[in-house]
Amino acid sequence: MRPLVVDAHYDLLLDVFRLRRAGERRVIERFYLGDLEASGINVLICSLFVRDQHLPEMALRHALNQIGMLHYEMEESPGRFALCRSASEVKKTVEAGKTAFLLSFEGVEPLGNDLVLLRLFYELGVRFMGLTWSRRNYAADGCHFRPVPEGSPGGLTAFGVQLVEEAERLGMIVDVSHLNDAGFADVLKFAKKPFIASHSNCRALASVMRNLTDAQIEALASKGGVMGLNNMIHFVYPSEDAGPGVIPAAKIPEGKPRYEGFFDHIRHVMGLAGPDHIGFGFDLCEFEKPEAERNKSVFPTYRHVIPFIERIEREFSKEIAAKIRGGNWMRIIETLG
Repeated sequence: MRPLVVDAHYDLLLDVFRLRRAGERRVIERFYLGDLEASGINVLICSLFVRDQHLPEMALRHALNQIGMLHYEMEESPGRFALCRSASEVKKTVEAGKTAFLLSFEGVEPLGNDLVLLRLFYELGVRFMGLTWSRRNYAADGCHFRPVPEGSPGGLTAFGVQLVEEAERLGMIVDVSHLNDAGFADVLKFAKKPFIASHSNCRALASVMRNLTDAQIEALASKGGVMGLNNMIHFVYPSEDAGPGVIPAAKIPEGKPRYEGFFDHIRHVMGLAGPDHIGFGFDLCEFEKPEAERNKSVFPTYRHVIPFIERIEREFSKEIAAKIRGGNWMRIIETLG
């Protein structure tokens, strides 16, 4: 079997939706698969994300369209990638030389406040549930990049607690990335199974609310969870406060590899929780940014990930490198129903 390399968060289907609506076909094969294959990434968790302007009325339709368009993409590019629903399907797909895709909510806005719809999305293949993006919905409050003027934030609502319980009953993995601190505490309280932070870094190293505190990292690890490193520069490197609601303008230190800060986060997590609770959650969403903003990521494309992964192989033991590269995420995927 090829070495497993897992990225736990990518907004791929958002771009597939955009380009297919513009008339493009075979979007994944033509624009993304080459980079993925070059980087060695063969397992990708794809988010279902709905933009603010489509809320609330169009959330359900946009999420269903993204799933439907993935099926068209698989028909148009047979034998190149597959939608997987279990660890056995992931392994079978990777062994066949294909890229394995799994589906995740990035915010449960498509559900509205209807618990029944969670079962429907489970049947459609969704296996990970990010409760929020950085906004409020029926389930919980998301965290912002910096404090913004708003009413008092809350943790999980009664509906949010029901979602956590039903997701675990179905065999879905709860994801706390983008959830605020109160919501994290509630997931810790109500979750009975391992949960994840698919694309969050260490707040001790980059003081952004999207990152996890040391106590949260330890708590997530105590549940058997995994956190995925996010490539956004303002989540990797420290920065000055840019004001309420403004994403801080972090900079990569001169004379260092762009990915150097990742190793600080890896070592920090390992110091707190050991090597069993860290992986990749790169969040490479450069496609949706203006060209002038594409320097805000450590890895503008998956090809830029290659030297980082190669250094991981040199920096750590073979066993630890395999865990970071994909083994820890596969342990989580093994728990899927």
